Amino acid sequence: MTRLFPYFFILLLILNLIGCSRNTSNRVEVTLAEPIDGDTIAVMYKGEREKVRFLLVDSPETSHPRLGEQPYGLEAKEFTSSLVENANKIEVEFDIGPNQDKYGRLLAYVYLDGKMIQEELLKRGLARVAYIYPPNTRYVDQFDAIQKKAQKDGVGIWEIENYAQEDGFHPETMGSNSEESSKDCLIKGNIGSEKIYHTPDSPWYEQTKPEMMFCTEEEAVKAGFRPPKR
Repeated sequence: MTRLFPYFFILLLILNLIGCSRNTSNRVEVTLAEPIDGDTIAVMYKGEREKVRFLLVDSPETSHPRLGEQPYGLEAKEFTSSLVENANKIEVEFDIGPNQDKYGRLLAYVYLDGKMIQEELLKRGLARVAYIYPPNTRYVDQFDAIQKKAQKDGVGIWEIENYAQEDGFHPETMGSNSEESSKDCLIKGNIGSEKIYHTPDSPWYEQTKPEMMFCTEEEAVKAGFRPPKR
């Protein structure tokens, strides 16, 4: 028996590690209050309405005060909204580090009927792996593996070369990926508090730093931009 003890201990350790990799006992059931964005929802948690920011992923924005609406932001929001609104059971799982960010939002892995929403977003290229702050890194390896496949398949945000980067999303890579396209597409799109486009006859055209370029005004409007008021 004494000789078998080390092997028994190792077996228990392995079983414990396997269980911790996706331990359902760590989850807390919540109810949906409101879908907010591709990577954020509001729930009722311990009798309070709380915003929940999905750990370790980042989706393009839809209504950021500075960035406005980014490409694939609306798709990510609609995808998340559809999943959470149709889920029978919503659960949150906290990591071992802080469970709130500087904005007071809960930081959690979110499960919808047993499926983790972070993984579903990454599979479809509607989010990137981001905001990796130890020790909240429980599933970062799994997320990286899913992202690599999405990148290889070129789905969602990965359809556009250099759009999703380590420091965020870069809409300026769309519509002006070459010198030739810059010559042909002269309408400048600028993203500030609002998304505004400037044609070459606009008085602010020369000083406008383009974050996106368009060939036609219709194309700019379709992307959510408006002309300047004056």
